[in-house]
Amino acid sequence: MSEGEGLVSIDEFAKLDLRAARVTGCRRHPGADRLLLLEVDLGGTTRQIVAGIAEHYAPEQLEGRTIVVVANLAPAKLRGEVSEGMLLAATGEDGVPHLLTLDRDLEPGARVR
Repeated sequence: MSEGEGLVSIDEFAKLDLRAARVTGCRRHPGADRLLLLEVDLGGTTRQIVAGIAEHYAPEQLEGRTIVVVANLAPAKLRGEVSEGMLLAATGEDGVPHLLTLDRDLEPGARVR
């Protein structure tokens, strides 16, 4: 990235509500091979997140894990399912996503700063 390209201000970044979320349920999307439907606990609030990671993660690998999500993303309908957030993942040159997780156990809903 060249200097100044795609940069956001601290005020713009502060608009994102990044939260720790515990995956309480996960299943494959019935009509899309690449999508998983995750049920996540955000500390008293349960939401569904639709994620295109089914080629790399089985539902049972995700249940019980604590991941990082964008909690204030506007809901979107993806292949007939409502997604109420976005999980964060890093993707290497091989195209494989690696979920952002926490190095210690933390209660769902904790703010990521």
